[in-house]
Amino acid sequence: MSRGGHSLPALALLVGGLVAFGSSAVRALTPPIPAAGSPPQWVNLIEINGPINPASADFIQDSIERAVTTNAAALVIQLDTPGGLLTSAQQIVKALLNSPVPVIVYVAPSGASAASAGTFVTVAANIAAMAPGTTIGAAHPVEMGGGEVKGAMGEKLENFTASFAQTIAHERGRNEAWVEQAVRQSSSISEREALKIHVIDVVAPDLRSLLVQVTGREVKVAGGRMVKLELADAPVRHIKMRLGESVLNQLADPNIMYILMVAGMLGLYFEFAHPGAYLPGVAGTICLLLALASFQVIPINLAGLLLILFGVALLVSELFVTSYGVLGMGGVIAFVLGSLFLVDTSESNLAVNREIIAGAAVALSAIILGIGYIALRERRGRATTGREGLVGEIGEVRAAIAPDTPGRVFVHGEYWRAVSDMPVPAGTRARVTAVDGLQVVVRPVTSADD
Repeated sequence: MSRGGHSLPALALLVGGLVAFGSSAVRALTPPIPAAGSPPQWVNLIEINGPINPASADFIQDSIERAVTTNAAALVIQLDTPGGLLTSAQQIVKALLNSPVPVIVYVAPSGASAASAGTFVTVAANIAAMAPGTTIGAAHPVEMGGGEVKGAMGEKLENFTASFAQTIAHERGRNEAWVEQAVRQSSSISEREALKIHVIDVVAPDLRSLLVQVTGREVKVAGGRMVKLELADAPVRHIKMRLGESVLNQLADPNIMYILMVAGMLGLYFEFAHPGAYLPGVAGTICLLLALASFQVIPINLAGLLLILFGVALLVSELFVTSYGVLGMGGVIAFVLGSLFLVDTSESNLAVNREIIAGAAVALSAIILGIGYIALRERRGRATTGREGLVGEIGEVRAAIAPDTPGRVFVHGEYWRAVSDMPVPAGTRARVTAVDGLQVVVRPVTSADD
């Protein structure tokens, strides 16, 4: 009986400890609910201005985690994007649908858009809002060069993207029919129509108006938990990208990637054409390495990259092979075609600006051909140093020269033993016609030579 009596208190302590541990674990995973009368919690605000890419996806995920750990009442994503990578959009949608903290996507300021991949991000938010004068939609998948994906592959891609969009809309209780239309027909609408057909929840001219309008609404977060928004008087904390995310976000711009790649190729070419310059080689290598880092976040079409490399090789070959411009023209054409196909737009709507491609093609061709022409001219020109540089030079005879008696001549800043088949008196000028060992062969300079 005494053993049983001691075991009951021990069992009670054990159960109490497990309950306390479980309660603390739940509190750690669930943002605390502020007590009545407590000051309002803050709202975290981040801005996504530009393409949807791995850097922006990581930034949004980190911001959600930060909002949870700092007990923010909500996370607001101010969005202005022309679209981006479907894979990055899927990553962001997954984070939004599983966020333990309410997320508000606000397409702003006026003139902004949530196009293509931005449509999925907006629809996936707990609260979707737009500022006056903004647009949403045009989410149809495209192929390389921006054309429609044809055949069975195009049908599969379109069906998958439409199903993906409808699933998001169904989860958030939004207009599934229009979201499908945005994918299949590239439909795009203004904020007024989006509110009317229930694609978004709120139209607000500024952030403070948005927070006032959503106050009192209930949203469902991760785990099916319902949260009532009380954000009317909440202070706003602006969260910036970390340095690494900011650098990666800049490198994810296809225009910057393209400029870095061209600059890297030019730097290495200049270094190979003029060995020992060092600076062009170092700068070119850095630019190429940064371009390779961009290749990790931008879908690159291998055929386009190979065309660019082939075009540069043809331009260089034109300097050493007499092709009457055939290699040069082929190089320019291959370079331009490769540049147009460089970014694989079947996975995104990103593309290199056509004006940048045109400028790069002209500049690259002119610089490579110009540097090569100068180097080739110098290589084929008459030598100006060494023994070969003496031939043709005019010097002053310091000791008389006879057909059988060598003399001395001052030429190129040096004294040379000189011979000639005709007499040359001291103090006159003589031209070097040949170099024979350690002596030069000269002939007197006449008035006709001058």
